[in-house]
Amino acid sequence: MNIRKAQLEDVDALAGLFDQYRIFYQQPSDIEAAKQFLSNRIRNKESEIFLAFLDGKLVGFTQLYPVFSSVALKRSWVLNDLYVVTESRGSGAADALLKAAQDLGADTSSQWLVLQTASHNHRAQRVYERNLWEKDEEFLTYYYRY
Repeated sequence: MNIRKAQLEDVDALAGLFDQYRIFYQQPSDIEAAKQFLSNRIRNKESEIFLAFLDGKLVGFTQLYPVFSSVALKRSWVLNDLYVVTESRGSGAADALLKAAQDLGADTSSQWLVLQTASHNHRAQRVYERNLWEKDEEFLTYYYRY
């Protein structure tokens, strides 16, 4: 398993996986919009994207966005996206991507990493818990949608 940060030249290959990820969350397919979105994040340094390669083939990615903790006076990260292609699930790609995210947090002296997943996504929950992510039983999440 090889993990590395995404660069602009990776966008075409990454866009297909990103599109599959969005489809999993009931969004319509739109490869061109995915390319534009990912290019903007990388070009503007608005996120960190890690890619997982197995035998030279792109099989997964994770994307993290920086946020800041006013209480801790430190940077933190939102792990917003994690996806591994179906045929590579169980290969260790998700674990390796989570490790890259955890290393990013440590390397940037972060207060914490946080993620959300669908309540029905039990497979992902097992992966997170196996990698020592703790389920929040104390705080509720609220949304204001437009």
